[in-house]
Amino acid sequence: MTIAASVSTLATLAVVGVGVLGSDPEIKEVVSANQASIGGAAPERKQEVSRSSGRASLDLDQLSASATYSRSANRLATQRAVKSADSKLWTTEELNLWDAPTDGATQVGSIDAGKQVLVTGREQNGRTEIVVGGRSRWVTADYLDDEKPVEGIGGECTNGTSVPSGVSPNIVKVHAAVCAAFPDITTYGTFRGDGEHSQGLAVDIMVSGDRGYQVRDFVREHYAELGVNYIIYSQQIWSVDRSGEGWRGMEDRGSTTANHYDHVHVTTY
Repeated sequence: MTIAASVSTLATLAVVGVGVLGSDPEIKEVVSANQASIGGAAPERKQEVSRSSGRASLDLDQLSASATYSRSANRLATQRAVKSADSKLWTTEELNLWDAPTDGATQVGSIDAGKQVLVTGREQNGRTEIVVGGRSRWVTADYLDDEKPVEGIGGECTNGTSVPSGVSPNIVKVHAAVCAAFPDITTYGTFRGDGEHSQGLAVDIMVSGDRGYQVRDFVREHYAELGVNYIIYSQQIWSVDRSGEGWRGMEDRGSTTANHYDHVHVTTY
């Protein structure tokens, strides 16, 4: 029973490994060579044991070797992906580095925001494979962008605030820039069940008074780098498509919050 269970387990591993990796000509060559080596050893094994126990032992040895060579083929595929990587993306946040894309992966370090990294093009379980120091590493896919993060408009965000996963990359940029420039602001509203907020394209920066004007002007000044579509504060709106009109007045919506007196609303592309 133990031998049968082991054979079944190893059979599954071998079939999965070879099935996934067998399409690569170079890997096929590795697996074929190994199978030939295993097949050649069969007669000698049969001489040492009885027919029934010998067959089970031989099957176990063959499947164990197949699983081992499947792992070798997987390592070869990773080496080739790393070697051929030529596309680059930017990290938008500090990211943990993992040695694999699976749930049981081990964290092996981290990489700072604003770093350009090579990507292999392989993705799995919400993670993207990148190349760090010539090695394969996996990071959360949502925090890589083809544009360099905003620099020179506020430094680093140091007050511990963040925006949730799933918002647009431009919202991540807006938060990072405003947080760095105005560390006293600690409340940012993103997802809620209506309009652009539900799509992850809008953020409410909770601030009022003169500080609110400073924030709205800051975001307006850097609208291009931040991917801003329009800004609302204190019952006034500025938008890219009507930028020549400056800040325009808005109708009274009936409350302090609805009229945007207690927060700066930013919608991005």
